[in-house]
Amino acid sequence: MARSDFRMQRLFVTAPLSVDSQLEPTREQANYLLNVLRLGSGDAILVFNGRDGEWRAEISETGRKSCTLRMTLQTRPQPPASDLLYLFAPLKMSRLDYMVQKAVEMGASTLRPVLTQHTQVTRVNLDRMQANVIEAAEQCGILAVPEVQDPLDLSRLLDTWAKDNENRRLIFCDEGEESNNPLTVLTGMPRGPLAVLVGPEGGFSESERLRLRSEPFVTPIPLGPRILRADTAAVAALAVIQAVLGDW
Repeated sequence: MARSDFRMQRLFVTAPLSVDSQLEPTREQANYLLNVLRLGSGDAILVFNGRDGEWRAEISETGRKSCTLRMTLQTRPQPPASDLLYLFAPLKMSRLDYMVQKAVEMGASTLRPVLTQHTQVTRVNLDRMQANVIEAAEQCGILAVPEVQDPLDLSRLLDTWAKDNENRRLIFCDEGEESNNPLTVLTGMPRGPLAVLVGPEGGFSESERLRLRSEPFVTPIPLGPRILRADTAAVAALAVIQAVLGDW
């Protein structure tokens, strides 16, 4: 598949995209293109919507803070969507922003906050999460924009897993796992739909660990001999899982 041209500005939009179609970016997007980047009529950017691939678009100014974009050429077709659910205990704002961005870069297709007994942050700004998802996709040449789902209690997640996630294996990062090498576990697993669960800063409670380890659809893995912060654990877990069982 062709790679994105990182020399060109990329913009996420919601409108359908096809040759010669036109759209008006939001006021904030138009202001950024015209007054921050100093682009003008005849300049080109790359546009994507998560459905119709990536398009080269030509700017036509219609005002000091407004413009239209006309699609001139599809630069990349829409790839098949990945199928990797990333489930995580929410973190404080700046670290949550970082974790969301890295999960997008690492190929997560769905992001969902999961509330556990030791979760320190129980209110999640989903609009801010979605904005971080879009920003990461724009900056990293990603075409399939991950879905952001509502928070869910861990117990409810496990109770409904078999009904909502048929044949999907849930891998959870278990700081109490006796071994240190996740490859020992992952290399013995068959390929198939996966979800990854990373707990809070305080770790899963003992009752949560026992519940997770008792479920037939759950596989615990270690993340090495060192204690990792939750946002670091996210990157480490997604990297090793993508390398062994994912699309790397």
